[in-house]
Amino acid sequence: MSLSSPAIVSVEEYLAADRTAESKSEYYDGVVYAMSGASLRHNLIVTNLITTLKNGLRGGKCRVYPSDLRVSTPSRRRYFYPDVTVVCGSAQTADERNDILLNPTLLIEVLSDSTAAYDRGRKFLSYQTIPSLKEYLLVAQDEPRIECYRRQTEGWLYTQVFSPEAAVNLESLGIELALAEIYDEIC
Repeated sequence: MSLSSPAIVSVEEYLAADRTAESKSEYYDGVVYAMSGASLRHNLIVTNLITTLKNGLRGGKCRVYPSDLRVSTPSRRRYFYPDVTVVCGSAQTADERNDILLNPTLLIEVLSDSTAAYDRGRKFLSYQTIPSLKEYLLVAQDEPRIECYRRQTEGWLYTQVFSPEAAVNLESLGIELALAEIYDEIC
């Protein structure tokens, strides 16, 4: 039995196809990965995250974006669609299309069984190369639990909150995310 290698495409080919496609794909060093649709629970958690962040950041210098905005690593060899992105200050984009963000402050991924290892592994390693990124959240779907990675001078500090009464302190934004709000109508 022969295992075939995935087709390698250029960044330009990926962007041309992705910008006109009906569904989203991520790009990792020449390989395109189709993204599947999300569950009701996943979408409700994302909605709660965006609403809570928007309310907490109202009137400030930070903006919240949903999953339709690509984020690129500095090498421009990896493109992702985080579930939620926050940018503080002016958004920097790769080109005049304004659909590739270069300077996220906070990235959030809602975990699923099929993506959890990738979100914790290769994707997080790629996100760590983005100089502006201060915090990265992994949000569980099946229980109230949020994992927070916060950039420190010497690496990334990991904390986890899992009590429905708890909150995640987002130092980069100067706000807290209450798990009760994130998991509203879920748990």
